[in-house]
Amino acid sequence: MEKTFEQNTSVLQETDELGTVKIADDVVAMIAGLAATEVKGVAAMAGNISHELMNKMGVKNLAKGVKVEVLGKRVKTELALIIEYGYNIPTVSQRVQEKVKSTVQNMTGLEVSDVDIRIAGVCMQKEK
Repeated sequence: MEKTFEQNTSVLQETDELGTVKIADDVVAMIAGLAATEVKGVAAMAGNISHELMNKMGVKNLAKGVKVEVLGKRVKTELALIIEYGYNIPTVSQRVQEKVKSTVQNMTGLEVSDVDIRIAGVCMQKEK
């Protein structure tokens, strides 16, 4: 009995005796987004209007502000970030790129070829 998946998925592992391990592109995006928000100086991920409306209705999307493209065993990521005021943007961006690359590679075994960063805004408020 085979189920079909609506999401784009990639094969991580395939063995004759145990079966196949697949990962959805949305999961890779969620991993990248969570890794990016762990970097000091990143206030939040930026999303488009549909993401903002979903959040107001109580629907959380952990892949907000992240776009991934999985081609075979290679991943390209694009992240839209909101940076905290007072932090050096190039430094924070480089740390995000390194963190996202290492986290995605360690968790999935996929090779991260690109981590493109777009600064979508600056958060002027201090987080409490």
